[in-house]
Amino acid sequence: MSSTDKTEAKVDETKPTEATEPKITQSSVFSMFGGGAKKEKKDEDEDRGDNSGSAKAQREAAAAAKGDDEEEAAPEADDVHFEPVHKLTEKVKTVTHEESEEEIFNMRCKMFKFTQTTEGNGEWKERGTGPLRLLKHKENGKIRLVMRRDKTLKVCANHYITPDMTIAPMSTSDRAWLWNVGADVSEGEPEAITVSVRVANAENAQQFKEAWLKAQKENEILFSAGKEETKEETKAEEKKEEAAASS
Repeated sequence: MSSTDKTEAKVDETKPTEATEPKITQSSVFSMFGGGAKKEKKDEDEDRGDNSGSAKAQREAAAAAKGDDEEEAAPEADDVHFEPVHKLTEKVKTVTHEESEEEIFNMRCKMFKFTQTTEGNGEWKERGTGPLRLLKHKENGKIRLVMRRDKTLKVCANHYITPDMTIAPMSTSDRAWLWNVGADVSEGEPEAITVSVRVANAENAQQFKEAWLKAQKENEILFSAGKEETKEETKAEEKKEEAAASS
């Protein structure tokens, strides 16, 4: 080997090796400004969230678990039973004072009563709406007219159809009738009143009049017989008094 070759080899051995430049990545740039730390913190949060879940998810899960426990613990409605404090052993019987009578006529109508105002003028006031019935006593056969209001069942007419009563049509309607009552006891005490009734149609009005007149005719026979019996009883009492006075 020549001197020249030796010199070049020596130079090659003494020539410093070029340093490898470090590779700069995007993550390195972000880590210079704090980006890398945030990413690592986010990753840690995500890892922790995967294991335990967020706080909101935990609260929802706890609430759902509590609701399930309450539903399981709540008793079923079918199993709930309460004993009554007072037991009704007997049924209360309603007395209408119609037990000894039978119904022979029934028609729904509206009743009015003629009244005097403070000024002295007369006017018709509504008495009530409901079924008007004719009731015949099972023993003595007398017939009375009874009408009760709907729902409340309050009596708005209660009187016998006597021979001295007269039924007449209303001049303002072909389905209404009026008559005078000598003693109506619907309010408790006997009262002389004038009443009128209005029915659904003219056909019903005719049926009502026929039933009213028939009841009056039957009562006339019974009332006449009752008057004769009263006269005989009065005469018998008078004779007893005369006999007692003469002795």
